[in-house]
Amino acid sequence: MARVDVTETGNGSARDQRRTGSRVRSVLDRWRDDPGVWRRGALLAAGAVLLALLLVFHAQIPNKVGNLGSLTETFLPWLGVFVPVLMAAALWRRSATALIAALLPGVIWLNFFGGLVTDKSGPGGDLMVVTHNVNADNPDPEGTARQVAGSGADVVALEELKPGMVPVYEQALAGTYPYHSVQGTVGLWSKYPMSNSRPVDIRMGWTRAMRATVTSPKGEVAVYVAHLPSVRVKLNAGFTANQRDDSADALGEAIVRERLGKVILLGDLNGTMNDRSLNAVTSQMRSTQGAAGDGMGFSWPAAFPMARIDQIMVKGVEPVASWSLPATDSDHLPIAARVTL
Repeated sequence: MARVDVTETGNGSARDQRRTGSRVRSVLDRWRDDPGVWRRGALLAAGAVLLALLLVFHAQIPNKVGNLGSLTETFLPWLGVFVPVLMAAALWRRSATALIAALLPGVIWLNFFGGLVTDKSGPGGDLMVVTHNVNADNPDPEGTARQVAGSGADVVALEELKPGMVPVYEQALAGTYPYHSVQGTVGLWSKYPMSNSRPVDIRMGWTRAMRATVTSPKGEVAVYVAHLPSVRVKLNAGFTANQRDDSADALGEAIVRERLGKVILLGDLNGTMNDRSLNAVTSQMRSTQGAAGDGMGFSWPAAFPMARIDQIMVKGVEPVASWSLPATDSDHLPIAARVTL
């Protein structure tokens, strides 16, 4: 009886496959005999070509009008969402022209971002680091601090520290991290000795960046923490990012002047690796997410992450893994990385 059941199941599967193949052949036959299959869908095909051009030539979109180029680059990966929409519309319209055109932006998107979708993380690493914009209005700073400490990180950077809440974070993290420094609204906590802690001027008028030397068992590393100015999208002004851009230039200059060969940058840069306005930083450092991440690693907003504006970047050290941590009571996700010194 068992053999009869297997045979019946096998025959059923074969029949299903034959039916599917028959349907596909039927669709192909209808398309082949349809004289309008190459004439329909001109607007869809034009939309697909325009999408491909946006992906390829995003760097040519000018920033002079509302920083439109930077705005496009901030959400550049999301242009890929339109590819399956175009393909579905082409199938519905029975347009071979539109379907083939829709493949073009799909191939370009995969070339740009396909490598980010896969898991490139590996084992090991000499140092685990975490950065988290804790949100000045965080309703549970103590819980957030304990959750970040529970990640097992050797070094933790926190941004958007409300002055009155700093003692709460210090007390919650003291048991895990004996060394720390708070400069303005950013702070750094470490399991290993820290020295030469000082603010970094990023042209804001108050302190939102710092630098410290962390002496790990594998040697010294310069750790920078930065919270670049926020950006906004306004109907009358476009993408207001000029102050952030100036601060990014100042941060890049500070890193250029760094004398230690091993450098880690942790922080909320309010911009993605694709944004040309962060070139002063991104041109000299590697993103741990791009080199050793698992997926896109979007970090903001925490409820539905759409962009990776929180960054862990390195120079002179090798990333081995990068990932997002579970959400806290902040509007950003904490992100983590392991690096080899």
